[in-house]
Amino acid sequence: MPFQRARSDEQRAVRRQAILDTAAAMLTEMPVAQVSLNELSRRVCLAKSNVLRYFESREAVLLELLDAAMSEWLADLDEVLTGAVDADAPLPERGDQLAAALAASLADRPVLCDLVGAQAAVLERNVSPQVAAGYKRAAIAQIGVLTGLLRARLPELTEHDAVRFGGAVLLTTGAVWVHAQPSAAMLEAYEADPSLAAMRLDFTTTLREMFEVLLTGLLTRAAR
Repeated sequence: MPFQRARSDEQRAVRRQAILDTAAAMLTEMPVAQVSLNELSRRVCLAKSNVLRYFESREAVLLELLDAAMSEWLADLDEVLTGAVDADAPLPERGDQLAAALAASLADRPVLCDLVGAQAAVLERNVSPQVAAGYKRAAIAQIGVLTGLLRARLPELTEHDAVRFGGAVLLTTGAVWVHAQPSAAMLEAYEADPSLAAMRLDFTTTLREMFEVLLTGLLTRAAR
């Protein structure tokens, strides 16, 4: 089918969304590192130059998907935390319940975790200052939402500490995700030498334990 330029705002919006939807579908099949602009263009049936009319780079597409994935996670998180955290439980128990619920909810969203893991090293490296600033403004707002959800369950956290923990949740998620996805060579090494098994991280367990430690430290400091 010959290429037809989108002429109205509505047509441009439809084509832009088609690019995002196609990239999102690709992320369910492959990691962020394997999503290429060439393959995206092929799947959406546009020349690469035409895709670049709507997004300045592959990374700009993926940053927008990260923003959407974060918003979807936060929209569901209130219900998740309400069901997981007993408001009448002692503070240490509530902290552990919150840590476990956060870790499990993130483990249920591998695409979000993969995007968070690639954010600083990949997604933010090939975009304009305008795209970068727009993403960071959205991220600040999302941290604000997360902070409110955290303090609703742990009002003992100060506003400042809740913001610190919210930021740490994302930083820790990205770091643990990357290390919990070993290469084929590392998997083979683990199989060949069981003494190396301690180096193989379980994503959910590691994330939960790190959240528990962070929360315990912040709450202990706040109690002083």
